[in-house]
Amino acid sequence: MPTRSKTKATVWLIENGKVRSRSDNLATEEPLEIRFAFPRQTVAITMRTPGADFELAAGFLYSEGIINCREDIKRISYCVDNLVDGEQHYNIVNITLREGLNPDLQTLQRHFYTTSACGVCGKASLEALRLRNHPPIPTGLTVTSDIIYTLPNKLRAAQSVFDVTGGLHAAALFDTQGQLLTIHEDVGRHNALDKLIGSALLNEQVPLSDRIVMVSGRSSFEILQKSVAAGVPIVCSVSAPSSLAVSIAKEFGITLIGFLRGEKFNVYAGLERIE
Repeated sequence: MPTRSKTKATVWLIENGKVRSRSDNLATEEPLEIRFAFPRQTVAITMRTPGADFELAAGFLYSEGIINCREDIKRISYCVDNLVDGEQHYNIVNITLREGLNPDLQTLQRHFYTTSACGVCGKASLEALRLRNHPPIPTGLTVTSDIIYTLPNKLRAAQSVFDVTGGLHAAALFDTQGQLLTIHEDVGRHNALDKLIGSALLNEQVPLSDRIVMVSGRSSFEILQKSVAAGVPIVCSVSAPSSLAVSIAKEFGITLIGFLRGEKFNVYAGLERIE
């Protein structure tokens, strides 16, 4: 499968009153349909950057509570339906669940069609997350502030597609010593985190109870909801969290860090984990 994470384009640069054309790279944005194979049923359609689509689908199902473990997924594949335009085969992911698993999709309150704008696809309220009965994240893990300071530069240095396009968000997974373990990029910050969680799920590494997640931009409801589902104890971002993100962090025991830039950051919840 071609990754198609970037798309060539011609742009006109206006500089000092002069116009010239040049070639540029754009972050690719295409729809991904996530659907169950038997019986065939569309679960969601999201706009994303192609690449790590299986991880994105698995992470989405896990963070939304549709599946509970790696074994719930029997098979993941791209669509090979002859009735579907060949160019769209890689924009449809079919999921076959294990026999006997019949999830209730009525609890899936995410918008059916989502955009890459973070937050559009969030659930309606904190109460919807409470109803899923996630336990609070265990305490005990601590990290020094010096390690937290190092995370933004490591995330930025690993954003290979951003270097070319300038138009992608990223979600990165670190250990408590600040070592970068995994990073995923996407036009949607929530999609990047789904890819990150899906990768851990498919490798049977959830819950992420001894890991740190860092996202580019801000921390929204969507980011904290997914982090709660994956058991992430520390969530960092380079910008501000939303009020609802802070409420989730406090209720479920997540250390939430914002405005992480240079040797300075704000802690909005869970200060006890920072040495």
